[in-house]
Amino acid sequence: MNKFSNTLNIGLLWAVLLSCWMNGTAQSPELHSMYEQQFGSLDQNVIKHGYLQITDEELLKIFDNQPSFGMFHDNYFTTGVPTNQQVNAETSDAKYQISIRQRITKSILPFRSTLFLTYTQKSFWDIYQNSSPFSENNYNPGITLMRPKIINHQLRGIATLSVEHESNGLDSINSRSWNYIAVSWIYFYNPNIWAQIKIWRGWLAEDNDDLYDYRGYGLAALNYKSKNERFWATLLINPRASFGAANTTMELNYKLTKKSNQYLFAQWYNGYGENLVDYNKYTSMVRVGICIKPSLRNFY
Repeated sequence: MNKFSNTLNIGLLWAVLLSCWMNGTAQSPELHSMYEQQFGSLDQNVIKHGYLQITDEELLKIFDNQPSFGMFHDNYFTTGVPTNQQVNAETSDAKYQISIRQRITKSILPFRSTLFLTYTQKSFWDIYQNSSPFSENNYNPGITLMRPKIINHQLRGIATLSVEHESNGLDSINSRSWNYIAVSWIYFYNPNIWAQIKIWRGWLAEDNDDLYDYRGYGLAALNYKSKNERFWATLLINPRASFGAANTTMELNYKLTKKSNQYLFAQWYNGYGENLVDYNKYTSMVRVGICIKPSLRNFY
């Protein structure tokens, strides 16, 4: 990859992180205040079940009043080493993710849903090698319909329907890409615990026509955060096509200061398909760094 592309990637990273850094807390002030009022003692009993009491109109108003531009998934910068092979300059790297959304409509579409344009880029940077090349960038633009689910004035979750593309921008034998439709359901068990199921199906490029064998057809995620948002933990399981086989991701976050939205971040990825070019090669990487979180909580 040439120097111009490297400079462009680094510039994009810093521009997005600076913008996200200034976005404030990881949850909208209105929702955070409502959770505080209704579940003041829930942090002492995190397994207690409870939904946020809110009307459909109240929640949609909060959604519509969110800034049009913001973070979509976690934004992070990390560096790390493998656990399944020798640690050296060839096997260690940096990995970062930038993820943004732009709201196209407010809740005026059928079923009072909201439409977003989204873009996520995951980059693998060989910073310990000579000239520090980028080994790969995975580009993931999409368009997403989102709708919170209220039943009996209780916030039960969020449903999404998305059309997405993912590719690595390379050519010849290293080219990888696919297009897919995904449906997702995020379920709020209580203010501290929520879960997600995402299922996808799409069209694979000829160069990676066995991608489903390694990426499977969906994922399940379990999230926990403390009431003051100082600590977050995530377990993500991505079943592969083979029975009983799965890719797993574990993430731990600790907020640097009480009022900031910057977290110390640790991530362990174990399995296949972490990137596109080597999707059929086993990976086990532990990385640490810093993470900035979106206002609508973690979802994948």
